Amino acid sequence: MAVRMDDLDRKILSELQDDASQSLDDIARKVGSSKTPVWNRIRKLREAGVITRQTVLLDPDALGLEACFFVLIRTSAHEAGWQQKFLASVRARPEVLEAHRLAGDIDYILKVRVANARAYDTFYQALIAEVNIFNVTALLSMEEIKATTVLQV
Repeated sequence: MAVRMDDLDRKILSELQDDASQSLDDIARKVGSSKTPVWNRIRKLREAGVITRQTVLLDPDALGLEACFFVLIRTSAHEAGWQQKFLASVRARPEVLEAHRLAGDIDYILKVRVANARAYDTFYQALIAEVNIFNVTALLSMEEIKATTVLQV
């Protein structure tokens, strides 16, 4: 259920999404308010679950993680035990940045970030050793055109 917010809340959220390391003074100045009301609104947005956490974004290339694969998974097993094992395996793999269960012909899609094709193969071999998978298709991203964590508020 969506949380009710006004324009000031939205401005504060936009500023935080742009740079959460900004001081309260800087955010207040940019949104046209004072420090205490901004702090109170941020606190209320956290309590309401709108703000879930603050983190730092890293450059994968700077860390040597230059290859991004989208992994399409089809399974012939749909029982709860298989799914629990698969989800536990995916959640335990640090290479997996995102995992989604899909409607349609593909059951799951994973976003996997690794150093290179050899590192992807190591990931793939470990995954299929842990879980029986009917079909896996790996798509190498040639160029990241857009990537953002910013949600429209």
